Amino acid sequence: MAPRIKERYQKEVVPALVKEFSYTNANAVPRLRKIVVNMGLGEAIQNAKLLDSAAQELGQITGQKPVITRARKSIANFKLRKNMPIGAVVTLRGDRMYEFFDRLTNVAMPRVRDFRGVSTRAFDGRGNYTLGLRDQLVFPEIDYAKVDKTKGMNITIVTDAKTDAEAMALLRHMGMPFRSEAVRRQAVVQASEKAGG
Repeated sequence: MAPRIKERYQKEVVPALVKEFSYTNANAVPRLRKIVVNMGLGEAIQNAKLLDSAAQELGQITGQKPVITRARKSIANFKLRKNMPIGAVVTLRGDRMYEFFDRLTNVAMPRVRDFRGVSTRAFDGRGNYTLGLRDQLVFPEIDYAKVDKTKGMNITIVTDAKTDAEAMALLRHMGMPFRSEAVRRQAVVQASEKAGG
């Protein structure tokens, strides 16, 4: 059975995007290509056990075995040697990708404290979107009792949209909770009041 987000994409999102951007061909409608979940761990230099737990947790969250990433070059100031393991990454495609997107937008994000939506400014100019999560506990798959340290992660959603506007429309139709401009302005005002007051 196809994931519900995939079905929603085919039944609702494609017609909505064709109408919005007046595509002549259904194949021109942008779609998700892959989702890359990356957990970088600088502290793994001192504590190698952190990497094992990070890889295990990333596997639980994504349902796929992560690849351990290694340092490309030595950096003396960080006591970093070339080829030292410093993180874990998973690339999701196909049904797993849609299922992860579904869980991310409908389960994990609403569990983030004081969640007001994600920024609309994190596009890279080529239709790809990256967001950061501060800790892995927002995913229900993670057992709170077994977590020794909170670890953040970057999630990059790669689309084949030509422009950021098309990518944003695609993600919005698929259920990505973007923050509205009014909410963003309010957050800026509150931050400046806190700093000033």
